[in-house]
Amino acid sequence: MAEDAARGGPPPPVTRDRRGSRSTPSRGKSGDESLSTAADEPAARRIQRGYAAWARVYDWFARATASVGGVRAGGVRALDLDPGDTVVEFGCGPGVNFPALREAVGPTGRVVGVDLTGAMLDRARALVERRGWENVEFVRGDATVPPVRSADAVLATFVTSLFPDPYAVVSDWCGVADSVVVAAFAPRGTRPANAALSAFARLNGRLFDAGGGDPLDQLDARTAAAHRALADNAEAVTEDRYLFGTIGVCAGHGCANDRRE
Repeated sequence: MAEDAARGGPPPPVTRDRRGSRSTPSRGKSGDESLSTAADEPAARRIQRGYAAWARVYDWFARATASVGGVRAGGVRALDLDPGDTVVEFGCGPGVNFPALREAVGPTGRVVGVDLTGAMLDRARALVERRGWENVEFVRGDATVPPVRSADAVLATFVTSLFPDPYAVVSDWCGVADSVVVAAFAPRGTRPANAALSAFARLNGRLFDAGGGDPLDQLDARTAAAHRALADNAEAVTEDRYLFGTIGVCAGHGCANDRRE
C-alpha cells in the first residue's frame, strides 16, 4: 500500500493512460489561484474538522445508503474502466465505492483512495484490511492540489460541492486522467426532494460554507461549475440524473488537447 504523502512514503502512482502517453496535472482554468495556495487553507481545515467529527456516523450512513438510487454504481459504470486500469477516487471517505471499483479494474488493476481527513482514511484502511484487498492504496492529500500525477480514471462522489471553485479543481483532475466522473447534488428537481436537500445543506452549513443565501443556489452553482469544467476539458461528456433529479453523475472522457488538435 502507498503511504500517506505527508509521511514521505513512495511517490504517488503513475500509470500510462489508454493512449500510451503520460499525463500531468493542468493548472486551474478559472483564474482563481487561491485553491493551490495558503489562502485556501481555512477551507481545507473546515472540511477536515467536519468529516473527522462525523467519520463514524458518515461511515455508517454511507454504507447503509450505498445502493440507494443507483448513484454510486452509476458513477463507477460511467468511468468505463477496463481490467488492469488504475482509478483514483478523490474524497474516498471510508471506502464505500471500493468494492465496485475493485470489481471494475479486476485483480490486476489498482484503486487509489485520496482523502484529506485522517479519520476517514483510518476507516477505509480498516475496511481494506478486513477484506484482505491487496490492490487498494491510500494517499492523504488535498484533492484541490492533486497528489496523484496520472491514472486511467478519476472518480469523485459528493465532493465538488465542498469547493469554493469547483471549475479549477475539476479542470486539474482532467489533466490527471483520461476519464473523470463527478457525482454531485443537482437541485431543482421535485419540490419535496429540494426541500430535503435544502434542509441537509443548512444543517451542514459550516461544511458547505453556506452563508445566509439560498443553499440550493450554491449547490446548483457549484455542480454547474464542475460540469462546465468537464465540458471545457473533455472530448465527450455525458450526464445521468438520479433520485428524482437531485443528483447528477457527469462523466468526461478524452483529453481536451486531443479535441483541439
